[in-house]
Amino acid sequence: MKLEGLSILGQGRVTAAGKSYAAINPATGLAIGPDYFWATTADVDAAAQLAAKAFVEFRRWSGQRRAGFINRIAELLEANAAAIVERVTLETGLAAARLQGELARTCFQLRLYGQAAASGLCASARIDHADPNRKPLAKPDLRSMMVPVGPVVVFGASNFPLAFSVAGGDTASAFAAGCPVIVKPHQGHLGTAELVGLLVQQAACECQAPEGIFSLLYGSGREVGIALVKHPLVKSVGFTGSRTGGRALMDAAAARPEPIPVYAEMGSINPVFFLAGVMNQKPEELAAGLHASVTLGVGQFCTNPGLIFVERGNGADVFLQKLETLIAATASGTMLTADLCAAYRSGVEKFSNFSGVKRQAQSKADLGAGNAQAGAALFVTDAETFLSNHHLRDEIFGPSTLVVQCRSRAQMLNAANQLEGQLTATIHGLPEELQANHELVEMLATKVGRLVFNSFPTGVEVAHAMTHGGPYPATSDGRSSSVGTRAVDRFLRPVSYQNFPDTALPAELQESNPLKIDRLVDGKLIL
Repeated sequence: MKLEGLSILGQGRVTAAGKSYAAINPATGLAIGPDYFWATTADVDAAAQLAAKAFVEFRRWSGQRRAGFINRIAELLEANAAAIVERVTLETGLAAARLQGELARTCFQLRLYGQAAASGLCASARIDHADPNRKPLAKPDLRSMMVPVGPVVVFGASNFPLAFSVAGGDTASAFAAGCPVIVKPHQGHLGTAELVGLLVQQAACECQAPEGIFSLLYGSGREVGIALVKHPLVKSVGFTGSRTGGRALMDAAAARPEPIPVYAEMGSINPVFFLAGVMNQKPEELAAGLHASVTLGVGQFCTNPGLIFVERGNGADVFLQKLETLIAATASGTMLTADLCAAYRSGVEKFSNFSGVKRQAQSKADLGAGNAQAGAALFVTDAETFLSNHHLRDEIFGPSTLVVQCRSRAQMLNAANQLEGQLTATIHGLPEELQANHELVEMLATKVGRLVFNSFPTGVEVAHAMTHGGPYPATSDGRSSSVGTRAVDRFLRPVSYQNFPDTALPAELQESNPLKIDRLVDGKLIL
């Protein structure tokens, strides 16, 4: 498949014109061809117009037909896996084994969303039959279902070039809902975006989807991204990235004459709490597990554990000694881009200069030819310093973590109370310690989307019950999730039909249930 460096507009391509940008290999600093041409405001309008036109037809597709389209995307990704992995490796510096796993995850989640559409889970059909004899007022016939909101803009994430990108979870869940998608890919993996985008375009053609069901526009977030969010035909946005980027999109969407929701995942420090009982039993094992989680993928996971709480004691001392040894011996790694590496190094220096914070260990790392090599870092402070310096709750995106030493469980609880919204929080302890620390568990449940016990937060299972979200500022809307089948809810809205004749109802709500989907009928789930 030949790469041309051009945006995808429906079933065609955008003409090369204006500003261009080259993909960069972060390991070498060398450009990777071809040059990529930025879309224009006219291209933005054309993509939005096509998406709005496609929505008229796509929203009428049955769940089974949507599933067929989504499943075809997965099949094409698998058929072209070698070419995709080869390109992503060049653009990100990530290992081929990691990318093969991410591609498998991407295809699995595509099929999961297809299954959700086909089964009727996305429709969430509900029927309350009429009761004309009810007193004092007759009860009307009421039937409701979820319907798609309209064209969705998806922003590709830097740290997951496949699973949170062109055909990733946001795109797949929007398709499952019945929404056309316009993708603004991340500048860190331009060729990967084109490869995957062309396969989505192929699937759309093969499945006879309306033109405009999918477009992909290259450009900067400040220009093309904001223009997409402001376009009046766009009805929702999915974003994974920084708090600065997410807030800019939220503000632009809120300032529109017709405000729209932006579902932004904006970062998290994912606190981990080690209780004394388990710490005294296996401190070195816990240190090894934490080290593996902190340094996984050069720390470039949104669930990276960047903040650790321990109770002072002999077990905690052994834990810190082991963790220091492991961090110091960690091999340097290539970060996704030189800019991310620069931001990481800046964050490490900032923490190193805080009073009361000690840089306990740091592995050596030269910048390398691509200015993207990073080493792991370990910081240690006490609870008093942590509570008095809110900057110690800032995220350092990369392979570093801050250990906070607490004098008591009460002090640990106080520190937990000061935390902002997070994607995850983790508790390591003996089963009986959970009962003794129920206040900590309850406190953390108000601040996170996922509570983890005796494991580590890196690794987000794609499953119906998964929540990958959390209260602000982890996400813009703590009621949402970007992983699992609840992710589809972001791009749906409920509509009720009152006293409609059966023949005029959508198939999902007709009495005979012609689509054979799961429905809630008179308060009972009928399968």
